[in-house]
Amino acid sequence: MLAGMARSLVIKVTAGTDSPERCAQAFTVAATAIASGVDVSLWLTGESSWFGLPGRAAEFELPHSAPLAELLHVILTSGRVTVCTQCAARREITESDLLPGVRIAGAAVFVEESLADGVQALIY
Repeated sequence: MLAGMARSLVIKVTAGTDSPERCAQAFTVAATAIASGVDVSLWLTGESSWFGLPGRAAEFELPHSAPLAELLHVILTSGRVTVCTQCAARREITESDLLPGVRIAGAAVFVEESLADGVQALIY
């Protein structure tokens, strides 16, 4: 990496309680990157969309994994969290349902973030 060149990470998580290990990996990587000083944008799609709502992350359990609610708190404190527009609509989730700091946005915003200079995109 060139000196002074900031790197960012866009992470899309496509799994929720339907694939708990994949879900937890995405949140863990996002929180770890933030702790390392990386700018992170976490996209909640598919079943992970539910974690944009209050209390849902606290219900998630996976042995030997950091609590999802704690990871989400770290991400919301220093990064960005977005719920996919179509995924929210399919689940009848609206902006007013979401945790403070979580937004709803669509594919155009995801593509814009993912293609910006210095960005690495990961999909779980």
